Amino acid sequence: MERAVLRVAGVQYLNAQPLYEGLFKEARVSLELGLPAEVARRVAEDEADVALMPIAAAATIGDLRMVRGSAIGARGHVRSVLIVGDRPIEELDEVALDLSSRTSAVLARIALKARLKKEPRYLGLSAPEAITSVGGSRGALVIGDPALSIAGNFKYTLDLGEAWFERTGLPFVFAAWCGRPGAIGKEDERLFDDARVRGLLRRDAIADAWAKEHSVEPEPLRSYLRDSLRYAFGEDEVRGLSRFYEEAAALGLLPKATVRFYGEEHKAMSIPSLDTLLSRAADGERLSAAEGERLIDQGSLFDIGLAADAVRKRKHPHGVVTYIVDRNVNYTNVCTTSCRFCAFYRPVGHPEGYVLSRDVLTQKLQEVVDAGGVQILLQGGLNPDLPIGWYEDLFRWIKQEFKLGLHALSPEEILHIANMEKLSVHQVLLRLRAAGLDSVPGGGAEILVDRVRRKIAKTKCTSEEWLGVMRVAHQMGLRSSGTMMYGTVDTARDRINHLVKLRELQDETKGFTAFFCWDFQHEQGVRIEAGDHGTHLYLRQQAIARIMLDNVDHVGASWVTQGPEIGQIALRFGADDFGSVMFEENVVSSAGTTYGINADAMETRIRDAGFKSVRRNVRYDWLTTPV
Repeated sequence: MERAVLRVAGVQYLNAQPLYEGLFKEARVSLELGLPAEVARRVAEDEADVALMPIAAAATIGDLRMVRGSAIGARGHVRSVLIVGDRPIEELDEVALDLSSRTSAVLARIALKARLKKEPRYLGLSAPEAITSVGGSRGALVIGDPALSIAGNFKYTLDLGEAWFERTGLPFVFAAWCGRPGAIGKEDERLFDDARVRGLLRRDAIADAWAKEHSVEPEPLRSYLRDSLRYAFGEDEVRGLSRFYEEAAALGLLPKATVRFYGEEHKAMSIPSLDTLLSRAADGERLSAAEGERLIDQGSLFDIGLAADAVRKRKHPHGVVTYIVDRNVNYTNVCTTSCRFCAFYRPVGHPEGYVLSRDVLTQKLQEVVDAGGVQILLQGGLNPDLPIGWYEDLFRWIKQEFKLGLHALSPEEILHIANMEKLSVHQVLLRLRAAGLDSVPGGGAEILVDRVRRKIAKTKCTSEEWLGVMRVAHQMGLRSSGTMMYGTVDTARDRINHLVKLRELQDETKGFTAFFCWDFQHEQGVRIEAGDHGTHLYLRQQAIARIMLDNVDHVGASWVTQGPEIGQIALRFGADDFGSVMFEENVVSSAGTTYGINADAMETRIRDAGFKSVRRNVRYDWLTTPV
């Protein structure tokens, strides 16, 4: 029987080449290269069987196995994982993080916590952006080939491999071959080991070729591959990696993780029970994606709900549930995206397409003001006839005439404006904030897994683009909500991966105020069938979100899609917010969901569920006294 092709992903940096170079010649191996974060994503989303990936990403995914013998590590000075600055490292207030490897970012935070009196502000940038942003009290974490290219360019440098070894006396492992259990066999392990042996014999040739391609001197690169890096994965490396996992978990940066190799199935492995996982979650410990997936597949609804409720009580011990008086205004239904699940949009030129006039908007906004509302949630389709100036004029008018907060424009809309105007996302957000934008809603996230996005909305922005807009907004001081619409073609693993991506961005920016989820509201005529949905799954999914999103303060109940009664129950499944009083709602109501509730009824629902109610604003500041 012919063996299936082994899908392998490798890190594209020079330091990894000795481990993967020989695999290009293997007929039964399909090898693709990418940045460390992309390589890890391929394993998480089942696009690769095994990958040479950052070991922090392996902990986040969870329940992976490592290939014995091969790793990328250092026993001291590594040269390619650096924090650089124009001031002493101890004086840095901000650190720009090269986003390509989570391992180095976690190691940087561990190292700086040990050296600095206060934690600096972190902001994620590409390597070139991180390097050029260095100045004053801002430094940068730079890794891989870009770090080698800036050797000697900065007055102050902290080599993180050296810092780790000086503090622990142990080598550090940056990356290793990892895959899901059963992904490879003994024959495949020998294949990786043979590739390592051949690659190490060719280190000088690899360095010389890289130097020629980049027009640099070869000798420093030869020394880097021979003297700075260690490619063994022995007992010392296991101890060093275990120490890193322990420290990262203690700081809440990674889930608890154990180093496990392929071929150790005969050994007794300590697999935590579901009760242990739920207890850890209730106590605030971070769970891996595999652990979250296990809970959603195997845990009882009652037990998951209890754990989520314990998380809510720990984060919000006063028994208060918040809500906001605002209005969801869909300013246009004209859209070029053509999402298969959307019953609301109309294509350009359709007779039912609209753009709301100022007269209509005046009536809608005045009703909010008269009801004591504080905000407008403003979202719409991707209308090519509305330039950025139209939005700026609209925002200034709303601020001047109605003094309402503007929670406006999803990442998809912001990207649309940027592409149409040939501006960067940062430039668009600068102009919109100057015109009155206060925060960014989390619409358009759906499921942040591109395989799913391509099936339900193939022209929509990618997961990384959506997250990238939120990253820029957070770095500018704009807060946002995180959302998830599930129940199309997504799986439990997809939904957990979505939550992990939000959690990792929140680790970096701390910009998400809250999370909301709901299931796909199917209507006759949309071009996709409903997948997993229903009240039971909604409560389970919301509770899992509360457990997984340990760094997000608030979770909202989606009574708009589930109904007020289920909204009340959701308050015992991790939610501490009842969302918005809905004057109107057009998107899910286009699919037949028409629940409505006013402020008095909302407060009654909250109190009847056993909580005190408080009105809030978009930042979750209390505007009333709890009653």
